[in-house]
Amino acid sequence: MTLARRRAHRGFLAGAVDRHLAILFPLPALLLVGALALYPLIYTILLSTRSYDLGLRGYSFVGLDHYVTALTSDRFWDAFARTFWFTLLSVAGSIALGLVMALILNREFRGARWARTAFLMPMVATPVATSLVWMMMFNPTLGVLNYLLSLVGLPPSVWVADPRLVIPSLVLVDIWHFAPFAMLILLAGLRSLPPEPFESAVMDGASRWQMFWRITLPLLRPMLVVVLIFRTIDSLKVFDIIWVITAGGPGFSSETLYVFAYNQAFKYLDLGYGSAVIVVFTAIVAGASVVWIRARERAWA
Repeated sequence: MTLARRRAHRGFLAGAVDRHLAILFPLPALLLVGALALYPLIYTILLSTRSYDLGLRGYSFVGLDHYVTALTSDRFWDAFARTFWFTLLSVAGSIALGLVMALILNREFRGARWARTAFLMPMVATPVATSLVWMMMFNPTLGVLNYLLSLVGLPPSVWVADPRLVIPSLVLVDIWHFAPFAMLILLAGLRSLPPEPFESAVMDGASRWQMFWRITLPLLRPMLVVVLIFRTIDSLKVFDIIWVITAGGPGFSSETLYVFAYNQAFKYLDLGYGSAVIVVFTAIVAGASVVWIRARERAWA
């Protein structure tokens, strides 16, 4: 190759690189993230089509049998219903409490900075550590919660030992842990609201409730949708809080889909069936994400 042709070849390559910098620079990171995300998903789908023996030394191909078994199992749908109610109560409670906390901390008062820091402390602690503390608080005989009930004249409760109260009790722990996250985003949204609509409303004689309902909430809708997206995804895949406090008990009364899949795969050593449940659960989370992302686009429109 002559010198002129080499220079022309280098110039062509340099021009091609310059024209595609927007793709070439993020490409290594995209490939790495794609590999880390796709490989476990593909491997889990592959596991879901196999049936392993008890020694995990051999397997047989079963196709979609595990999916049919899961979707026709009462225990699967009971776990799905518990996951749904846990997510609904947790998301609604954390957003409502986070909004109240944000409205309080949005005002300037003595010690406001210290109060904001203190309200964020539950979010800093690890879920496993806080779950161990809550498990001691739920103790029917030694727990502080029953002591607090006795101070106001209420009868003691068995909390997570009662199949009817175990989901609300776990929801209480999840709300306490993640409501500061909702507060942080909503507080940032409140700080970014323009003052002009509120000044006009005050001049027109609007009450605080009218300003909150007609001005604050509509302007805060994009932030509420963002919190809704993150909290829904987080609540759907909660495992550590439930496993540490109840391990899915008493009986199966707190067994959500995540706990159900874990039990099938690692307690009963049915990796194929547990993987099929995880794939179905992933599809549910992906569907919820698409719905909320579209809602977010409409909120920002």
